Amino acid sequence: MKLRIIQIDTFTDKVLSGNPAAVCPLEEWLDAGVMQAIAAENNLSETAFFVPADGGGYALRWFTPNVEVGLCGHATLAAGEVVLSDIEPGAAAASFASKSGALTVSRDGANLLMDFPARPALPRAAPENLLAGLGAAPAEVLAGDDYIAVYESAAEVAALKPDLDLFCQLDRRGVVATAPGDGGACDYVLRFFAPKNAVPEDPVTGDVQTELVPYWAARLHKKRFEVRQLSARGGVMTCEDRGARVAISGHCVRFLEGELSL
Repeated sequence: MKLRIIQIDTFTDKVLSGNPAAVCPLEEWLDAGVMQAIAAENNLSETAFFVPADGGGYALRWFTPNVEVGLCGHATLAAGEVVLSDIEPGAAAASFASKSGALTVSRDGANLLMDFPARPALPRAAPENLLAGLGAAPAEVLAGDDYIAVYESAAEVAALKPDLDLFCQLDRRGVVATAPGDGGACDYVLRFFAPKNAVPEDPVTGDVQTELVPYWAARLHKKRFEVRQLSARGGVMTCEDRGARVAISGHCVRFLEGELSL
């Protein structure tokens, strides 16, 4: 069996930066174990698979190297790029059905824009393993799908050298460290660690914006944000608070295309 695979660098305008995602368009679902094994073989933070859905659009699933996840931002952006560039080049938007509900990817000038559900995090007392794992005390902590450690400066976030083994003992998917931007073109910064999902540090993370945008909208009293992720590869995106939804916009560039042999 031959399957098409496309690897796309997301939230960047140049290859070898941003967050790489693999995309496998399918005619019908493979066995979940096979998709998980492909994701493990790719060894990227996410591999996306999609199939045509009854009634139009596509059904979309995402796998890290060790687990299927319920939502992924950068791999959705990559899947949308494949649909809008290769499969339906005349379409204004790509529609996906997922474990997190209906998602869309539409054109936003030279970028692509995702429409995701907002998932606000709530204030929470910091567990000991979180504080020990961070190694530097945050100003406040919230909890949603992830623990969110809020710092006062981007420099504090950039300087973190977390103990990922301790993060694996937490009762959340991962840990986000965030802080206000530098007062220039960046409104807030972040880093994201998900070692339980075989992602020690994610290069650029779209889906955690569903947690961060509601927080920063309330704190900064604005709706639209320029966001920078302070990983080694780095990446940027534009996010917008739309109440029950969050808009996340970024650029994609293709790195490679080929075939899988199964």
